[in-house]
Amino acid sequence: MTKNHLIIGTILHGAGGNMASWKHPSGPADASVNIKHYLNLVEKAEGAKLDFVFVADGLAINKDVLPHFLNRFEPLTILSALASVTSHIGLVGTLSTSYTQPFTVARQFGSLDLISGGRAGWNVVTSPSTGAAHNHSQSTFPDHALRYEIAEEHVEVVKGLWDSYEDDAFLYDRENDTYFDPDKMHAIHHHGKHFQVEGPLNIQRSPQGQTVVFQAGSSDAGRELAAKTADAVFTGHKDLEQAQAFYQDVKSRAEAYGRNPDEIAILPGIGPIIGETEEEVEEKYAALRNGVSIDTALNYLGRYFDHFDFSVYPLDEPFPDIGDVGAEAFKSMTDLIKTDAKLHGKTLRQIALEATTPRSAFSGTPEHVANEIEKWFNAGAFDGIIFSSPLLNDGIHLFIEKVLPILQERGIAQTDYVGTTLRENLGLPFKQNRYTRTPSKTSV
Repeated sequence: MTKNHLIIGTILHGAGGNMASWKHPSGPADASVNIKHYLNLVEKAEGAKLDFVFVADGLAINKDVLPHFLNRFEPLTILSALASVTSHIGLVGTLSTSYTQPFTVARQFGSLDLISGGRAGWNVVTSPSTGAAHNHSQSTFPDHALRYEIAEEHVEVVKGLWDSYEDDAFLYDRENDTYFDPDKMHAIHHHGKHFQVEGPLNIQRSPQGQTVVFQAGSSDAGRELAAKTADAVFTGHKDLEQAQAFYQDVKSRAEAYGRNPDEIAILPGIGPIIGETEEEVEEKYAALRNGVSIDTALNYLGRYFDHFDFSVYPLDEPFPDIGDVGAEAFKSMTDLIKTDAKLHGKTLRQIALEATTPRSAFSGTPEHVANEIEKWFNAGAFDGIIFSSPLLNDGIHLFIEKVLPILQERGIAQTDYVGTTLRENLGLPFKQNRYTRTPSKTSV
């Protein structure tokens, strides 16, 4: 990856990533299942030359979860629809390795890649949730270490299946009755600890070689999986020093595995509140925070800890000592919450409200947001950002209309696409087929 521009993606978060965001007037209340809403946003994002759109997912709900989670499109379905009305922007979707079969995943993303002309990305997650297990005929979910062990083998198999055909295997030669060259078809014959897959896959290779692999998870096991298998890492950090340390750690681990550290992009999610003045920013944040009750906040906090019940603890005393609760759920997030509470002596009320309505370090006027992004980018804290907005359409429109032009004027953000595939636009090389002795395509 050549660091010639700031990579910018945006999360298509339906009704928003905040408990109260669905009430904001900048978009429809049913945004999570409103195809026109998604079409409008992706058209706006591609017109602004953003690198990709990102669709997150989850496999279990209850009545207390984020409103967006209650009623939303499945990622591969909505991304396939968006592929038909776009031509350059990348299309990244989340799919769990804990509750899917590698052959199906390889085929689904292989199809999205062909439909889009080589613009697909797979965000790998391990789904730490009892509810997800119960929705997939399992009594409990695998522990943290086992989930990542399964994930590593799963990704290995998917990548092997994506190489089932060499790039020029399909000849479509009607005159000589030759549909394809059988010598360029390869079965994977995988017999591992968790998966038994023969192959070959029944779809040709992507125009970008292989779908771009994203990985979400910042625990030690998550960093290892990213360093071994990912092209891009979706993460998040509260301050510059933490971000720099994570950046260097993952890049170093990738290099230790014999990879080029420049070929793994670190992309934290940021959710700034943007306003023309600081006063406007404060008003927007206050409206968000005041729109969430403490009971709702406690339930939301509990989600990270596999829906642990925090309501039994005093609100205005120090965050309770709950031992290892959360260690098998969203581990990196729960560790961060516990550390923050202990380090700063925060109460349960403070932690719950901050978790439910986080205040991004990038919030502020357009100039401030651009300055912070430039500072972190130049300081080696990330290769790009995945932008989301806690205020439905308000944030993405302000980012594109007010912040992005500043970054483009400074030469940090691109003003046009450099290629047609997601790999090209992320500055990543074409993924060569493992069976091809003489590369059929050159690297970007």
